Amino acid sequence: MSYGDRKSQRVDFRRGIDVYMMGIDGTWRRSCTMIDVSQTGARLFVEGSLEGLDLKEFFLLLSSTGLAYRRCNLVRVAGDQIGVQFVDKDPAKKKSLTRQPAAETA
Repeated sequence: MSYGDRKSQRVDFRRGIDVYMMGIDGTWRRSCTMIDVSQTGARLFVEGSLEGLDLKEFFLLLSSTGLAYRRCNLVRVAGDQIGVQFVDKDPAKKKSLTRQPAAETA
């Protein structure tokens, strides 16, 4: 899957948004820049080496306090940029929130 092949519309940030990556267990934290984002994932610019970081699954902290975050899976690494996919918290809940057509009354 290339950067141009998208299932959901992306929002590009001209200067990027400062965010943080943090390990699921909280043992590491790294600052990075969010280049673009959609409902399903994001592209991040990371300075420095990714070696030694467990990027299989991690948190993307959207605020410095960590109150706004998304759980992520690493999808691709391309130089100093990585692509991440957001993990659904509860897929069953998402289905229950979809709008059901109203029953017709006669």
